[in-house]
Amino acid sequence: MKKHELLEHYFGHTTFRPFQEEVIDSILTSGDVLMILPTGGGKSLCYQLPSLMMEGVTVVVSPLLALMHDQVVALKANGIAAAMLSSMQDHQESDEIERALGRGEIKLLYVAPERLTNPYFLSMLHRLQINFFVIDEAHCVSEWGHEFRENYRQLSLLKEQFPSTSIAAFTATATNAVESDIAEQLGLDNPARVRGSLFRSNLTIRAEHRIKDGRAQLLEFLKSHKGDAGIVYTLSRKSTESIASFLQGKGVDAKSYHAGMPTQEKNRVYGDFVSDRIQIVVATIAFGMGIDKSNIRFVVHMTLPKTLENFYQEIGRAGRDGLEAETLLLFSAQDIVQQKMFIDDLADTPYKAHAYNKLDKMVRFSQGEICRHQSIAAYFDDKMDKCNDKCDNCLQPDIKRIDITTPVRKLLSAIFRTRQNFGLHYVIDVLRGSKEKRILDNHHDELSVYNIGEEYSKAQWLTIADRLLELGAVEIGEFKVYHLTQFGVEVIKGEHKIDLREDRLAIRKTTTKKRSAINDLSEYDKNIFDKLKALRWEIAQANNIPPYIVFSDKTLKELSISMPKNREGMLEVHGIGEVKFERYGEEFIRLIGEIGA
Repeated sequence: MKKHELLEHYFGHTTFRPFQEEVIDSILTSGDVLMILPTGGGKSLCYQLPSLMMEGVTVVVSPLLALMHDQVVALKANGIAAAMLSSMQDHQESDEIERALGRGEIKLLYVAPERLTNPYFLSMLHRLQINFFVIDEAHCVSEWGHEFRENYRQLSLLKEQFPSTSIAAFTATATNAVESDIAEQLGLDNPARVRGSLFRSNLTIRAEHRIKDGRAQLLEFLKSHKGDAGIVYTLSRKSTESIASFLQGKGVDAKSYHAGMPTQEKNRVYGDFVSDRIQIVVATIAFGMGIDKSNIRFVVHMTLPKTLENFYQEIGRAGRDGLEAETLLLFSAQDIVQQKMFIDDLADTPYKAHAYNKLDKMVRFSQGEICRHQSIAAYFDDKMDKCNDKCDNCLQPDIKRIDITTPVRKLLSAIFRTRQNFGLHYVIDVLRGSKEKRILDNHHDELSVYNIGEEYSKAQWLTIADRLLELGAVEIGEFKVYHLTQFGVEVIKGEHKIDLREDRLAIRKTTTKKRSAINDLSEYDKNIFDKLKALRWEIAQANNIPPYIVFSDKTLKELSISMPKNREGMLEVHGIGEVKFERYGEEFIRLIGEIGA
């Protein structure tokens, strides 16, 4: 078949997305390729489709077993012969896959980078007809990337061992420096470089200063996502369990996931999430890399990520089906302090300075008041116009700022008068006139700053303190004791004025509007959609595959609108190719007929 015939027959699409055809054509001419395209842009199809047009097998190097497993399941569901060789297979399964490879029965073989350093495996590859290699998540090759992996660095052996075989490298995130490093480390030969726009038009990005532990803000956010699938990221293993338990207590269907859990339990949570048996996963960043679940409607960060690369990759897991999705970043100055402490513990190398620089840019992004999509694009050396109301800063460009110089001087004075020997909560209790025994024992009720700050709540004083940390007027020392900096002393003396966004001093309810689907799907019939979703669930359970592998939410919404009555009508729907119609089409046509009767 030709390109467009394969596209429709196996993948159910009638047109290519931007840049896909350009990359496919480069691969078909046996040239090296380096593609940088945001999550959801369709990178996988760029190497899966040309593999079908070429003799031999395509070897795909991927960093996670779960990612490889999902890709293989999805390919098989589309009628494409694919397999993975990993620790998940026993010897009998591995032997059968090797025999199938020898017979030329497999088009795409997925392997982890570690396997390529195995002499036996390399010897087997030399006996195969390999059309090209694929390096997925290629940013892992670069030590200047955010997820450098030593075993990825060893992939330079591919050009040494297979000099005449082309390589196609793919990643969603890379600055110009990282892009050049990838090409150099892999030994790519004058590669075709394709860089797509980083703007995700279906993704709304929001960032808020976290109030206390952020749980009230999280609950408010979830009100507009009832029944939606989503990921909540947090920093520690303990907090994943705590937040998941909190959500469960509020009637939200959530489970925790972190690297310290038993493998069997992690696999169960992962499987339940991709199969729509649970709504929300509360996780550390150990979860989600390469996840192929298309209907994730939101991603929440409860703490500040360490880099913009991490942040962009993690929010990219939302809205992969092209429908509206939303992200929320909750952060505080305490997060900045904690992340810097992590970097402080690193060895003194150039990478340490690089890590500080990346964190500073993440901080500026979170506190910034320009278009968030523009900020991300600029970081990755891309340019774009404003996002047309797809971020909080563009939705609310004229938020009022207020002068907080007087309360700031009160707080700084209280830190100074208590001899810079106490934590922030104690200092605020002094300001608010607490009768706590410790304060009375220290005679701090006799200070001039005692009870001069009752006009603000404790939460508001904590917000004011956050502003001082942001501006560098105070520092946190050992035992979380607050110290004044030279700038802080100058503020006390009245040499600087301090302002703040007015909304930060009030716990406000979110003004997030209920999302509406894009691509003219906003008027879908929810009742019909739910019935189609139930059928999808039954089919997925019967075939032991995740529901989104059957049909995506976008496909179900389009079905609920078009209500096709025959094969031709079904094949016109997004995401339905001939293979999927043969497997599932008749059942959906039957249900649609019953609904319309």
